[in-house]
Amino acid sequence: MVEPGFIVSGLLIGLREGVEAALIVAIILAYLARTGNTRYAGRIWLGVGAAVVLSLAVGVGLFATIGGLEAPYEQIFEALMLLLATGVVTWMLFWMRRQAASVRGELHAAVDRALTSGGAWALTALAFTAVIREGVETALFLAGTATSADQGAASVAIGALIGLGLAALIGYGFYRGARVIDLRVFFKWTGIALIFIAAGLLSRAVHELVEIGAIGVGSGMAFDVSGILPHEEGVGQFLRAIVGYTSQPEWITLVVWAIYVVTVLYLYLRPVAPAQPKPAEAQPAA
Repeated sequence: MVEPGFIVSGLLIGLREGVEAALIVAIILAYLARTGNTRYAGRIWLGVGAAVVLSLAVGVGLFATIGGLEAPYEQIFEALMLLLATGVVTWMLFWMRRQAASVRGELHAAVDRALTSGGAWALTALAFTAVIREGVETALFLAGTATSADQGAASVAIGALIGLGLAALIGYGFYRGARVIDLRVFFKWTGIALIFIAAGLLSRAVHELVEIGAIGVGSGMAFDVSGILPHEEGVGQFLRAIVGYTSQPEWITLVVWAIYVVTVLYLYLRPVAPAQPKPAEAQPAA
């Protein structure tokens, strides 16, 4: 059954992470075109294709591994994967925020090094390395979301495909020089959305650990609103997909979710401190 909430969740993940990868590829291809090296574009696509295939294999492997385990090992592995997905995505949000201003120059320099010293195949390695980071992160995040979705894994996959398709269009527009969207605003708001999705994955990991008795503190039910807003259907199901809502949360999952959201949102929305200029080297005496 198609579940709109998990389609939206998968779409946001695929769109945000896909745009990062698409922009990297667009920057490299545009620089090759500008420097008269479009003959090497095929090597770039080879690296991109290899990264996509490997990322897909990682995601499918993770999802299949969880489904083949028995309790309590399934819950332990699922909790560890959800924690890893939360940590990786949180780190990447802040890494992209710091590096956004310099990523273009760094990629141009890497292309120059590959062309002058590494040979044409070094461009394949460059594209593969640039995309695989985003690809594995996306696979990990989507596998965690699909696992927490129970019966909504297909909806997550559908949403992710839509998001990746839109990301490819944005990347093409960037390559062609079109002002498709304000990327600064795009990354800010999709980053905020990913924080809430990551918080849901984190609370789900804590819930799995509570279920097997690994966490005893705060394992009592905080409240029960299943009669008003159940998380199995309707609006509650949509909120479950987006922010990890449950109508019967434990105290510990509720507290962890709130602490993560408040802390990470505060740090993410803080103004980025400008880089301090390096002190000038002392000039030798005349």
